Amino acid sequence: MNKLLPFLLAGFFCVFVNAQRGQGAAPEVNITGQVIDKETNEPLEYATVSFFSKRQNKIVTGGITDIKGNFNIPVPMGMYDISIEYISFKTQKITAKRLTKNENLGTIALALDMEALDAVEVIAEKTTVEIKLDKKIYNVGKDLTVRGGTVSDVLDNVPSVSVDVEGNVALRGNDNVRILINGKPSGLVGLNSTDALRQLPAESIEKVEVITAPSARYDAEGTAGILNIILRRSKLQGLNGAITVNGGYPTTAGISGNINYRTGDFNFFNTTGYNYREVPGESTTENTYFNREFDETTGAILADNPDSFQNEYREFDRERKGLNTNLGVEWYVNETTSLTTSVFYRDSNNESLATNNTFGLNGVDNSTYGFTRLEDELEDDKTLQYSLNLDKQFNGDSQHRLTFDFQYENSTEDENGLVSQDGESVERVRTLENQDRVLLQTDFTKPIGKHGNFELGYRGNFNELDTDYTLEFFRDGDFQLDNEVSNNLIYKEYVNAIYSQYGNKIKDKFSYLLGLRMESTRITIDQLTSNNFAKKNYTDFFPTVNLGYKFSEDQSLTLGYNRRIRRPRSFFINPFPSRSSPTNVFQGDPDLDPTYSSSFDLGYLNRFGKLTLNASVYYTHSTDVFNFVSESTGDYYSYGLNQIISAEDPNLENLLNDPDANLVEILRRGPINLATNDRYGFEFTLTYRPSRKWNVNGNFNIFQSQTRGEDNGINYDADNVSWFVRLNNKITLPGNIDWQTRLFYRGPSEDAINKRKGIFSTDLAFSKDLFKEKASLAFRISDLFNSRKRMSEATTDTFFSDSEFQWRKRSVNLSFTYRFNQKKQRQRGRNGYGDGDMEMEGQP
Repeated sequence: MNKLLPFLLAGFFCVFVNAQRGQGAAPEVNITGQVIDKETNEPLEYATVSFFSKRQNKIVTGGITDIKGNFNIPVPMGMYDISIEYISFKTQKITAKRLTKNENLGTIALALDMEALDAVEVIAEKTTVEIKLDKKIYNVGKDLTVRGGTVSDVLDNVPSVSVDVEGNVALRGNDNVRILINGKPSGLVGLNSTDALRQLPAESIEKVEVITAPSARYDAEGTAGILNIILRRSKLQGLNGAITVNGGYPTTAGISGNINYRTGDFNFFNTTGYNYREVPGESTTENTYFNREFDETTGAILADNPDSFQNEYREFDRERKGLNTNLGVEWYVNETTSLTTSVFYRDSNNESLATNNTFGLNGVDNSTYGFTRLEDELEDDKTLQYSLNLDKQFNGDSQHRLTFDFQYENSTEDENGLVSQDGESVERVRTLENQDRVLLQTDFTKPIGKHGNFELGYRGNFNELDTDYTLEFFRDGDFQLDNEVSNNLIYKEYVNAIYSQYGNKIKDKFSYLLGLRMESTRITIDQLTSNNFAKKNYTDFFPTVNLGYKFSEDQSLTLGYNRRIRRPRSFFINPFPSRSSPTNVFQGDPDLDPTYSSSFDLGYLNRFGKLTLNASVYYTHSTDVFNFVSESTGDYYSYGLNQIISAEDPNLENLLNDPDANLVEILRRGPINLATNDRYGFEFTLTYRPSRKWNVNGNFNIFQSQTRGEDNGINYDADNVSWFVRLNNKITLPGNIDWQTRLFYRGPSEDAINKRKGIFSTDLAFSKDLFKEKASLAFRISDLFNSRKRMSEATTDTFFSDSEFQWRKRSVNLSFTYRFNQKKQRQRGRNGYGDGDMEMEGQP
């Protein structure tokens, strides 16, 4: 019954609105005709016919063709511009057509747009690329390797973007990337962006904006840049939608759908998805501890005792269950004003059982030990978000407008973990997070002259996060609270920003967009457990410059400069340690300063017939960079006694020599501000389309990172060269079966402590359209050779660690999509016409 609710609501509103509009409406006439392919004379099903009224400055009505290319659309009497559109075909328009009686427009033949087919790499194949001064837009199309997948899978297939084995997103190798939904922070991301992106279905995405040179309109947060995910929302008249079901192995099942109903001045939309996934994984960590004695003055090795060893072999059994829904309505109040409101809800429940088998050798006395630890974790996440958008146009000009946005979001995360060792409970951990976020934003744009555009805006982000962390050890038949670790932190971050920017063109060749943004930040840290209170206030200016020169329609050059900031997250500055394992703790620094970066990006685009080249050279200089360092705490964890042994414990020496105590040194990891980081890089994307049935797309990115800094007498200078390459090949086989293969390789990298080996993976997919393209069946294999593993080494003066981690094993998935009254992969602008490519536009 719940699944039918959106349909019932749409039907109710349809009847209601039509009843209201029935009185006083202009008499209607029926306009008929047929749309065909000019080359083959075959009918074009789902071609769009729109009727635009200049007097009302909006599309009054419209419709789509049936299986024979015919249309029959009731239209109020009046004067209209009629637009007939079909994907990859040239749009045909009939201007100033007066409709006063039933009329047949006859047969309308649309010609194939070959230039669009070459430039638009794959709106029906893979991805369409739009190049603007401050961003690149990838319209997600028929990408088989993400069918039935998640947003995380989509991002991992976008040029310049990479997603590691744990789901962390990076842009050009930099993981400090800002992720927005529809241009704003969103509950779709929630408290844990990695898990949220893995739960949102890929079919809900319309396009991804990769913003490596953000203009002043955008938040200055994120030194790598911004990824703006635009969700699907149809503007077609009437009722239309699509539904996708999928299943696979390891056990995966999901259903998602979108429904849209537009009638008159109202557009109702809903996107809902539910998924269930079992995600098995494994990891191996082999540690060597150097039992050396050092001279405290000179640092010389006085004694090199036999090393100790500890190996951990972990297996993960995870269950991910998630429901998300977004319900909204867009109301065209009049010819120049629209009001959109929506409610988003996400509920996910995760279960994880980690089995850790540990074996060790104490080099001092050659004693051995071994045990099995089970970590059973339950996590319940909920997000509720309300959004309101007001859009006012002036004088019927879409570029002269005022917008206002309000957004309120509440997210909660309740995580409970129970650890048992050799069949007995040993500790219990709970993390309870509650976050409230409020967004206020207003933007004003005004054209100046023929090509000029002026923008002025304000944005306020108000964030409050309450984190309550408790750790209990099982002793004397009951769980006892550990007051040294358990803590409660309230973190508040208020950012008020104003910006202004101006763009123009000179002789249709040279374009520029100049902007300045000011952000005032207030951060408060209230550590309730220790009664510590701290605050930081700072105001910064962030200039942006975006330049472009068009040599021809096929060749252009862009240059961008921007200054950005990376503020420390709440757990970066929490002074209380939190444990990822008994022998590894993470501890923040409340005095941590933000990182500032200045970036330059030089881009080049050229189309050589069927070959398209898109290349960039970039450079980023950052100060006060966060670097995570590991050091010994001097404390030990006793697996035998199930407790932490302090370095000041007078009995420590005896316990070190007691094989039954099984003492392992505790390592602390945390962030520090290092001096500088310089990142140089080059990337290019090549697209080759020899025919309509074959498309090849390759992306290569190489960058060098130079870190210079020192902390507590330890030099952390590091030079690291890393690269990744992605190759997509899609071909249509006999029987119109699409076959797509994706190869990905990330090269090795290295810093002062860690060495990471290269990662290779292969995805394979097949798809077949059914029922005259009303449905599609897709089969995909992710990580065909089961090789997507992170392998790394860490070396210090006191230990060496060799680890391997695989978050998800090879998986297969079968998905089925059915569309009703919705053209396959059709993308439309607000007014029903395709989105224009305004080169100097900075609006998300």
